[in-house]
Amino acid sequence: MASNYSVLTLGDALITFNPSATGPLRYVPTFSRKVGGAELNFAIGCARLGLNAKWVSRLGGDEFGRVIYNFARGEGIDVSEVKLVEGYPSSLNFKEIREDGSGKTFYYRYQSPILTMEPSDITLEMLEGVDLVHLTGVFLAIDPKNLAITKQVLKLAKEKNIPVSFDPNIRLKLWSIEEAITAYMEIFPYVDILLTGLDEIDMIMGESSVNSLEACAERFDISQLVIKDGGNGARVYTNDTWYSKEAFAVNPIDTVGAGDGFDAGYIYAYLHGYEPLERLEFANGVGALVTTVSGDNEGLPELQEVLAFIRNEKVIER
Repeated sequence: MASNYSVLTLGDALITFNPSATGPLRYVPTFSRKVGGAELNFAIGCARLGLNAKWVSRLGGDEFGRVIYNFARGEGIDVSEVKLVEGYPSSLNFKEIREDGSGKTFYYRYQSPILTMEPSDITLEMLEGVDLVHLTGVFLAIDPKNLAITKQVLKLAKEKNIPVSFDPNIRLKLWSIEEAITAYMEIFPYVDILLTGLDEIDMIMGESSVNSLEACAERFDISQLVIKDGGNGARVYTNDTWYSKEAFAVNPIDTVGAGDGFDAGYIYAYLHGYEPLERLEFANGVGALVTTVSGDNEGLPELQEVLAFIRNEKVIER
């Protein structure tokens, strides 16, 4: 059932080539073509849960760009602010998956079509009817000028009193940790909900003790500091209180996209007024389900699937 809540996200998307076999990429003979990208995964996750999701992007005016555009539109995402750009190849990545579900990503996104976007492309009209803006560090990492675009989004969101969630989503193959930290220091003061991996916040702040996390939230006036810790579960610091929820026990097949799914789940729960522990449980459920399916977004669940999973209800298959 469709929600009355709308989210907007901004970022690149890629054609993802998934390996036909596990192990080092050099030994993989064939790949299957999929669609991926952190922000697009988030939008898909939101749309499948029933939120209205708008995605702002630029794609290559090539066959791969049309694959991504049609895929996003088919998922029910608002692509009115997605443009196909001639002369820029759509971004690609190749995934390597190990037996335990962990993996590596190899990017081919030189001259990404997202480079054609300018701060002037972000308008107040674009944010009309939007209840939350979600951004990630991947967009920032692609090119230095994307910081100005991101700050334009943040400025307009503040003008319209729209809350902002942010996932650092550190990609050290795209930029250095020093470059990332410099950019994040400019972004964090605008962030209401920070959704970060424990390892990421440790790299950004130099430590990840409870005291340092609380100091980070207070320094930047972050109302909800959400710490994602994989199989150890998740926790949130809000209103001077910590809330923790254990992870769901699943057999992970592919962990790529689980963080994006967690983000979508947390934002869905936040917009629908869930209490902190309920938000974490719901987000953990979405993230866990993503890991049980190979692919960046194939495992992103529908709302009823998440509810049945966290309630441990049996689903009648036939």
